[in-house]
Amino acid sequence: MASIIKVDTIQDQDGNNIINENANTITIGKSGDTVQVASGAEFVGGGTQWQSDIKTSAFTAVAGEGYWINTTSAAVTMTLPASASVGDTIEFSDYARTWNTNNVTVNQNSLNYQGGSDVNPVYDVNGQSVRIVYSGATQGWIPTSDDDVTDESTARVEYIVIAGGGGGGANNGGTGFIGAGGGGAGGYRSSVSGESSGGGASAEDSLIFSSGTTYTITVGAGGSSETSGNDSSLSGSDITTITSIAGGKGGSVAIAVNNGADGGSGGGAGGNQTSTGGSGTANQGFDGGDQSGNTSSAGGGGAGSVGESISGGSTYDGGTGGTGVSSSITGSSVGRAGGGAGGAFNVTANDGTDGGGDGGDTQTNGGNGTANTGGGGGGAGGDNASGNSGGTGGSGVVILKILTSDYSGTTTGSPTTSTVGDYTIVTFTGSGSYTH
Repeated sequence: MASIIKVDTIQDQDGNNIINENANTITIGKSGDTVQVASGAEFVGGGTQWQSDIKTSAFTAVAGEGYWINTTSAAVTMTLPASASVGDTIEFSDYARTWNTNNVTVNQNSLNYQGGSDVNPVYDVNGQSVRIVYSGATQGWIPTSDDDVTDESTARVEYIVIAGGGGGGANNGGTGFIGAGGGGAGGYRSSVSGESSGGGASAEDSLIFSSGTTYTITVGAGGSSETSGNDSSLSGSDITTITSIAGGKGGSVAIAVNNGADGGSGGGAGGNQTSTGGSGTANQGFDGGDQSGNTSSAGGGGAGSVGESISGGSTYDGGTGGTGVSSSITGSSVGRAGGGAGGAFNVTANDGTDGGGDGGDTQTNGGNGTANTGGGGGGAGGDNASGNSGGTGGSGVVILKILTSDYSGTTTGSPTTSTVGDYTIVTFTGSGSYTH
């Protein structure tokens, strides 16, 4: 067993203190000396110096330190040192297991990170712990912890994808004083945290965009009178394509086409005989309303609720369109993907909501759905003479939400951009692309 000798001070041959208990210091050598450590020797202690203050807002990291980062209230940006030496180490860990809700962005501060300098890494896994080591100018900082060895030149992206709304049903004259069914809204899919998708579904999972990959956006047009809309989509080589289904057309006033068509949301039933609304698509939209009694028309389905069903009577009424879904992705709440209202005769038709078209009144056409909302077109009003057309469905839209620090700015198709807090909002009202 080794002996232990306790001393207060050890001095070298020149009388200089090497170990000084009072000063709590150990001095090895003097300036200019060469200090040799025996082969196999190991220093105990040192390593990462974890900081006691919990980080809840933006800060600049220092080499050799570790940080607990709490994103319960908001996302946090950690800026790396402007210069680094090979072997410099920084560690950081999810203090409250909330990084998936509010993520951590690493500002590279001009140095490479896993060989890249164009995209700041984003960490969004609950409970994640990360250790990064500086390897030199070529690859820069490299993660070495077991749970984070993948490429972090990526960005977490939230989206809304809405298809074109269906056109309202038509009244072609000579078939009675009956209105036509409202068009169904375009399918509504969303991954915006805290919001909903269509059809009563919860928000979907966000997407991860990779550096250098191009993502294609297709925005569907609305359907014309008696025509369903067109699909919208978001696709890329490393993601599962997000497709929203076109809204179904409204039922017309004719024996063969009284039923509303299926779609993202279903079209409303037309008059002149008992008929049914079209079915919506699961997690995208609701069914169109039904019609019974032969003298009325139903509302088209919306992303937020079913179209109104109508039982015929002497009023020749038209049903209201289903509601849409509201989102604050652009900074303020906007309702989109409402169903078109059914047409009426001798009574005032209902107005559309959340982008859905108004129902047509006596001898008038149905109202158009609002552009870039995916709203269904309104059904034609009753007419026993010349006939009326259904309204055109509103065109769709695709909206992306990307951390501004990750946004590349490389697009086609002329989308509009805005800034909401730490995020850039990219709105495609026509087809195009985004390259990360």
